[in-house]
Amino acid sequence: MSRFSGALQLTDLDDFITPSQECIKPVTIDKTKSKTGSKITIQADGYYEESEIGKQKLQKVEITLQDCLACSGCITSAEGVLITQQSQEELIRVLIENQALKATGDNGKEQARVIVFTISMQPLLSLTQRYQLDVEETACHLAGYLRKLGADYVVCTKIADDLALLECREEFVQRYRENAGLTMLSSSCPGWVCYAEKTHGSFILPHIATTRSPQQIMGVLVKQLLADKLGVPGSKIYHVTVMPCYDKKLEASREDFYSEANASRDVDCVITSIELEQMLQTEEKTLQQYEPTKLDWPWTDAPPERMVWAHEETMSGGYAEHIFKYAAKELFNENTPDILQFKPLRNRDFSEMSLEKDGQTVLKFAIANGFRNIQNLVQKLKRGKASYNFVEVMACPSGCINGGAQVRPITGQHVRELTQQLETLYMQLPRSNPENEHTKYIYGDFLDGANSEKAMELLHTSYHAVEKLNTALNIKW
Repeated sequence: MSRFSGALQLTDLDDFITPSQECIKPVTIDKTKSKTGSKITIQADGYYEESEIGKQKLQKVEITLQDCLACSGCITSAEGVLITQQSQEELIRVLIENQALKATGDNGKEQARVIVFTISMQPLLSLTQRYQLDVEETACHLAGYLRKLGADYVVCTKIADDLALLECREEFVQRYRENAGLTMLSSSCPGWVCYAEKTHGSFILPHIATTRSPQQIMGVLVKQLLADKLGVPGSKIYHVTVMPCYDKKLEASREDFYSEANASRDVDCVITSIELEQMLQTEEKTLQQYEPTKLDWPWTDAPPERMVWAHEETMSGGYAEHIFKYAAKELFNENTPDILQFKPLRNRDFSEMSLEKDGQTVLKFAIANGFRNIQNLVQKLKRGKASYNFVEVMACPSGCINGGAQVRPITGQHVRELTQQLETLYMQLPRSNPENEHTKYIYGDFLDGANSEKAMELLHTSYHAVEKLNTALNIKW
């Protein structure tokens, strides 16, 4: 068939590629043959083992980030180098060097950098479940642990989460008024954005929202707003984010998020939930063994009552829900319930919601989690069969709450059970109103308000189609 039929759906897909499916790194093996004929097998520990007159261990099989280019081009060699700068080891090295400078006196303190950690919601929930704490307690104990490592400020992403929703809803309304038939796709998931750029290129990019993710908005706030408040250049701040996803390392490494004015990246290092757990295990301590301290709030004079909030009902930032409510009121003067009920379709990771007025559907939104649903969505767009105005797209099944770098299930626990426990924790959190006084102050005072030149410059980005290279690594041996 030259094209998909209207009834054809991609169903037998998995979001994870096993080595037996696509890992095709060629390994050089000495082809010298003996008269007896040697046999080579791969052992469980990853070594090649040759058996002829005995057993001999050969070179261990290793797959690097550069080798991943052989599969689908999802990670380039340049990105691989950048990611090595965001490891636990690199973070600890920077923190130790910084503490050593501070200990050498006033001159050293002047040379030392300001260390800022930003914690997102999903890792907090993951660590809460892992260490059996209350979410607020987890935030405070984690802040205490990070301060012990050398953090000067420990903040949460709440302000950036709010700004991302406010700016993305403005972008949607503007796009809808200009072209109501164009489906807008969310852009806060770097795994999805990377896939779109390198697989569907110029076709899909016009559909993707240009609003930056909360991580990168946080980078702007830390390297510009906080830097101004502290009276230091942005390059003097070392900004670390705690995220549920390894792809956030790729996002932070994008050249689009390098500030020429600050001569630094908006986010210098990304550490994940799993890596934090590993760091604690290395010290042979649990999170609750560290003295709790409060999270910092350097943005306005008075901090909010709580630092830990949920956004809407979905666990990935609440884009579909918040924008749907705002668009219904702004475009059609229709009020919606506080809690929206998105209807699951073929599976629980694809759901939709519609607004009807005068017997006609005027808004249709969807949430698509996992690459199986993303593939089907893209095929619909290519066939002109996608009737959605907006789709919240996340690469991981169940969304960010089940991010690929969240703490893994304990022995004997299924990942679905763990995900449900995290969802329960999330639903117990109070809901954030993005139009609160703190966010509105930052939006108006620092960013000059919605649709301003400064907001467009600092809260938006661009995407780039990546051409596939036909190299020898693409050959299936």
